[in-house]
Amino acid sequence: DFPFPFGWLSGYLAILVGAGLTFVVQSSSVFTAAVVPLMGVGVISMERAYPLFLGSNIGTTTTALLAALATPSNMLLSAVQVALIHFLFNLAGILLWYVVPALRLPIPVAKRFGDLTARYRWVAIAYLLLSFLLLPLAAFGLSLAGSTVLAAVGGPVAGLLLLVVLVNVLQCHRPTWLPRCLRSWAWLPHWLHSLEPWDGLVTHCCPCQACSAPHATTKKAHCYENPEVLASQHL
Repeated sequence: DFPFPFGWLSGYLAILVGAGLTFVVQSSSVFTAAVVPLMGVGVISMERAYPLFLGSNIGTTTTALLAALATPSNMLLSAVQVALIHFLFNLAGILLWYVVPALRLPIPVAKRFGDLTARYRWVAIAYLLLSFLLLPLAAFGLSLAGSTVLAAVGGPVAGLLLLVVLVNVLQCHRPTWLPRCLRSWAWLPHWLHSLEPWDGLVTHCCPCQACSAPHATTKKAHCYENPEVLASQHL
């Protein structure tokens, strides 16, 4: 990190590093696959990896730009326009989710999701199926039915999700702003406000126990391991 008062520049330097390394390897997936294990062993923190990944999203747009420049002259303008849309879209993500520190919401969300996945292994599989298969198929199916149907179904669902998120935030930070009945979700059925019933169902149905939470084990320390990781474990 840069010394005070230039510490805020460290993140932007990490963005440039992520963009440059991704440009060199020409693959954001390769860059991400190289950084994630370093995060797992504690070499890179979540806060430092976040701008690296944002920079990787910028670096990966160079592939489209290079491909656009290689198109025939009669299609060059359209190809460059599409490549620039890709670049500007990813750049807008940085402006939205990084420039203002209070809006760096992916960091706490990732930590929360990591905690859930460590406790319930099946959450990762459910997330992949929901985000990359079920939700896109549902949106595609509703779009085929027409914009009216899409708005009539998607609008209330999106509004309900936003309301739940808002209530959760207020429950954590400003519970007195809420009516007494909304200061907790205890009044809902247990399976609607806890993953415990779902975990019992999944672990009961899964014969290989791969989705079960890992058992606590005693870990032997090695001199080459990161001290921050060792400090967070019970040895």
